[in-house]
Amino acid sequence: MPMLLALLALAAAGCPAYAADSHWCYEIQAKNSNCHGPDQWTGDCQKSHQSPINIVTAKAKVNHDLGQFSFSGYNKKEKRTATNNGHSVMVLLGSEASIAGGGLDVPYQATQLHLHWSQEQDRGSEHSLDGERFAMEMHIVHVKQEKSNDARNKIAVLAFLVEVGDQVNKGFQPLVEALSHIPKPDMSTTVNETSLLDMLPEEKKLRHYFRYLGSLTTPNCDETVVWTVFQEPIQLHKDQFLEFSQKLYYDKNKTLAMKDNVRPLQRLGARQVHRSSRAPAQLLSWPLPTVLLPATLACLMASFR
Repeated sequence: MPMLLALLALAAAGCPAYAADSHWCYEIQAKNSNCHGPDQWTGDCQKSHQSPINIVTAKAKVNHDLGQFSFSGYNKKEKRTATNNGHSVMVLLGSEASIAGGGLDVPYQATQLHLHWSQEQDRGSEHSLDGERFAMEMHIVHVKQEKSNDARNKIAVLAFLVEVGDQVNKGFQPLVEALSHIPKPDMSTTVNETSLLDMLPEEKKLRHYFRYLGSLTTPNCDETVVWTVFQEPIQLHKDQFLEFSQKLYYDKNKTLAMKDNVRPLQRLGARQVHRSSRAPAQLLSWPLPTVLLPATLACLMASFR
């Protein structure tokens, strides 16, 4: 049952491996094959509440309901499965990591993470801040743990921008080392023990983030996502960053290196981007039901709105 739940969650989260249209691709692939590039994507991809977007920080409206996040199970170290799905590298996260708070109405369970990147340090992120793009972007995908009639917030994605620095990121190193074992699509391998928390910026820097309603960034581009884009970037050493475009390929013949797996920016339209208040993040070692008494949980849930 846990594995079935994970697979269903991945499908709901729009992971590239489960996209309905198996012929979709990124622009770099469309130049070299007959697949359908972003301007031909189907489903909801041509609607008006799409992602990613450029975030103009001066126009982001402060929302005091966007306080601290609670990260449950994020610090648990364990081995995980990484897969080259032909569009990105995806890591399955099991069923023990979840988030609450941060203006979300209910807890969301983490299902998978994946990344977008380029070979250049200023064109690999999907979102941009004030027109600036970054070397990479990591998405941690979560699904709502409770049933709801509101499809707009069925999925919560935490987006972390990645920039190149001088220090080796030890938290990312297990994933980086796994890349050489999955060069071709449909190949999987085991990532040595690491925690999600080890991959993220330090706790006190997770208090600053932007929030808006948007879509998945791969077909069918369902407009069901609550986006959280953190302002503080993850730092990777240049050698770690280059491993993604040097070790992974889009095709089984290893003729096209996997890079520039980025959807073009979409129009914001009438949507409002919000900015968090400055509450510090909270990091929990155990699942929420274990550490919160029912009464406390009820009070916490009431404070989300």
